[in-house]
Amino acid sequence: MRTKKRLVIAAAVLSASAITLVGCSSSPASTASSTGKAAPAAASGPAVDLSGVCPATVVAQTDWNPEADHGHLYQMLGPNPTIDADKKSVTGDLYANGKPTGVKLEIRAGGPAIGYSTVSAQMYQDKSITIGYVSTDEAVEFSGSLPTTAVFAENDKSPMIIMWDPAKYPKVSTIKDLGAALDKDGGVVRYFSGAAYMDYLTEAGYLPKDTLDGSYDGTPSKFVTAQGKDAQQGFATAEPYIYQNEVQAWGKPVKSQLIADTGWSPYPETMSVRTGDLQTLTPCLEKLVPIMQQADVDYLKNPSATNDLIDKLVQSYNNGWTYDANVGAFAVKQMKALKIATDGSDGYVGDLDDTRVADFLKVATPIFNATGGHVKAGLQPSDLYTNQFLDKKISLGW
Repeated sequence: MRTKKRLVIAAAVLSASAITLVGCSSSPASTASSTGKAAPAAASGPAVDLSGVCPATVVAQTDWNPEADHGHLYQMLGPNPTIDADKKSVTGDLYANGKPTGVKLEIRAGGPAIGYSTVSAQMYQDKSITIGYVSTDEAVEFSGSLPTTAVFAENDKSPMIIMWDPAKYPKVSTIKDLGAALDKDGGVVRYFSGAAYMDYLTEAGYLPKDTLDGSYDGTPSKFVTAQGKDAQQGFATAEPYIYQNEVQAWGKPVKSQLIADTGWSPYPETMSVRTGDLQTLTPCLEKLVPIMQQADVDYLKNPSATNDLIDKLVQSYNNGWTYDANVGAFAVKQMKALKIATDGSDGYVGDLDDTRVADFLKVATPIFNATGGHVKAGLQPSDLYTNQFLDKKISLGW
């Protein structure tokens, strides 16, 4: 899940007196405005009619401000969608194969726009939401109180990382190496307090407990001030570029490892529905999920137009989050290079693997039970996801 864990740049902007950022400037937008966006570039194919089987407006709730990690959603918007800067949402015709589907798509920002609530909680609070981003760890944690079912995994790996200064720690190549080096040097890993993955990393022996510092506030200030002695959480799709190119007081590379490569590997931001609504939404999902699959493929192959839209949305929402098309382009490269975005274990985009989910349950359930989670008794992988709506012919091809 994102929530506070994704505050890095928003908070950094608000703390510009401590660390100067170079980024896009933005100005307030009117409540409703058109983006002037061209029709999305897409593979040619037959028209798809969603009217009658899907809601007249499919409402998608994201877990953060607009960013490339959400590219497949914004890819589905047709030309000239309308921005509501006050509500931090954008609405337009839902397109498939370059053609309108007969329904609208409304994409709502998460994070600060929903008071940093989890998407699961927001979906149960606001039943107008059709589908939302719920990572597997969030789905497990709230499976007993806010059950959701994933129907499409846009990415195969979480982009969450631990990052460090390679000049300070030239021999460190993994998080486990880093833990030993920090312990020896008196450094810490700074992170948002309460992160479940950190409980895992300590219990699994990757990081000594005395190297943990849960005081991370989302700004680059402490990382820069430590002059490389300390490490920090981040996202592979953003922070490495931003710290080198937009944090003037740092301005050099960082090195990192994906937390997913240590064994804590939830599926990130899976498109999910309220479990109780799955049956009712099945006629819609049978047509909508393949559209999302194809939009994901189209976006990752040709992201420029959608990244420009994301840039416009960020400027229009004007809430302190800074994210431009250059970061978006970097994010797409990282998704490919690090296999964050890849075909699933069965060779097509969007599926969840039963063995992997079962393995994650074994790791995550004890942690959430010990930290006040609401894990369903006897939780099984089949409670958390279904691959039934996926088109096995739609592939990223790498």
